[in-house]
Amino acid sequence: MDHRTPFASNALRRLAVRFEGEVQGVGFRWTSKRLANDIGLTGWVRNEWDGSVSMELQGTNDQIATFFGRLNGAWGRYPIEFVIAEKEDIDIVEHEAAFGVRF
Repeated sequence: MDHRTPFASNALRRLAVRFEGEVQGVGFRWTSKRLANDIGLTGWVRNEWDGSVSMELQGTNDQIATFFGRLNGAWGRYPIEFVIAEKEDIDIVEHEAAFGVRF
């Protein structure tokens, strides 16, 4: 079974994402971790040497859409500016248990 079928709302999907903008020193990784775990997503997030943040995010289309909606809304009181510089579907990781921060 292809877990990456983008049209099935309950099929697993994994995205590699790179964020640019105000994403380091503002709690971006920890907010991402909290949101992802609350939604039931797995994967990881990490600061990069160039000031960007990399993330791998795994879940259903609905979970991923919920994550991005909540991530955008999480900065209402202290708006930060960031963009998704890159995003691509990658192979899922079997038996991954949680979403974590990598160093």
